[in-house]
Amino acid sequence: MDKIIYYGHATIGLELDGHLCIIDPFFNGNPKAPIGWREVKPEFLLITHGHGDHLGDTLDIYKQCKPMVIANFEIIEYLISKGVKNVHAQHIGGAYNHAFAKVKLTNALHGSMLPDGSNGGNPAGFLITARSGKKIYAAGDTGLFGDMGLIGEEGIDVALLPIGDNYTMGPEDALRAVKMLKPKIVIPIHYNTWPVIAQDPFKWADEVEKKTETKVVVLAPGATLDL
Repeated sequence: MDKIIYYGHATIGLELDGHLCIIDPFFNGNPKAPIGWREVKPEFLLITHGHGDHLGDTLDIYKQCKPMVIANFEIIEYLISKGVKNVHAQHIGGAYNHAFAKVKLTNALHGSMLPDGSNGGNPAGFLITARSGKKIYAAGDTGLFGDMGLIGEEGIDVALLPIGDNYTMGPEDALRAVKMLKPKIVIPIHYNTWPVIAQDPFKWADEVEKKTETKVVVLAPGATLDL
């Protein structure tokens, strides 16, 4: 069965059609991570943007098991310069049918500087369509933007939305995002990793379920959701 695994912060595992994909593999330095990067052996890595808590352990994981890395062109060029060869570059609005799912890059309102200070291109989210037909929207680090309404027209089964505030949407804007996206299920991410993004996900869940038709699933780090 397909499933979503939460590794804390904004690190997400997807087991789809027998393949393991990890979005933003931040384990080393992540105080919420239940395991270390050596314990994961994904076939695919998806990177939303260049910040250290999202690019994370990409290079170490690549050396360990050579997963295909999917990201925007600028991040892929950076990784190629570091010796990564199994890559697939995409860009905003572009989709591609990978072995595990169809992946389309979406807008995200954020930054994307790479660890060496170079430009990481435009930050992104991912709209992932599994072979089962389930659609997962991983928003990445983003503020609220009106085109979430267009993404919602796709018919989202599960949305992964940041709620931490300060660097991304906070609870109020994340609620507005749910109203535009209209997902069947929403999972809050990117909160409580550090004090500056401390939030109460259960309070947020109550608000969302009072004001929308969406079910909220709060996953503890290491927990899973069957799709």
